Amino acid sequence: MKKSFHYCPNCGTADITFDFRKFVCHSCEMVYYQNVATATAVILRRNDEILFTVRNKEPEFGKLDLPGGFTDTDETAEQTCQRELKEELGIEIPLENFTYLLSQPNNYEYKTIPYKTCDLIYEAVFPTDKDFVIEEEEIQDVKWMKLNEIDLNQIGFVSLRKAVEYYIKNH
Repeated sequence: MKKSFHYCPNCGTADITFDFRKFVCHSCEMVYYQNVATATAVILRRNDEILFTVRNKEPEFGKLDLPGGFTDTDETAEQTCQRELKEELGIEIPLENFTYLLSQPNNYEYKTIPYKTCDLIYEAVFPTDKDFVIEEEEIQDVKWMKLNEIDLNQIGFVSLRKAVEYYIKNH
């Protein structure tokens, strides 16, 4: 694994180890645990179709994705779903309209730092009276796909691929 951190933030030494989960400074004995980050993804349904976004940045540039993102401090998973849909697509869905489906572990590397996430997958019905306002920094396109036409190999993250596979089998 590539070393993401090179110096201890406490004493400045390079005598450190980092293994995805735990940062240890062998000089000052500082220990920092990098716990799993919570993230959400939303399967937006419209009849027999679900909405995918196409990623406009790494990781997984150009691959299919589900709207969602990391949970902020003091935010519920449902609030994360609601906020991310507003930020990424410009649509508002009431909190009570999100239905929890399942969770999946994921690896997410951002700017050379590896994160372990627990992706919480929700479902919501797409509001028919809404139009998209795409957040172009993160999303290059949106695609509605019929359940029987989804190519799981085009989905960027393994966690979301497994979640969509689960969703297809159960609908």
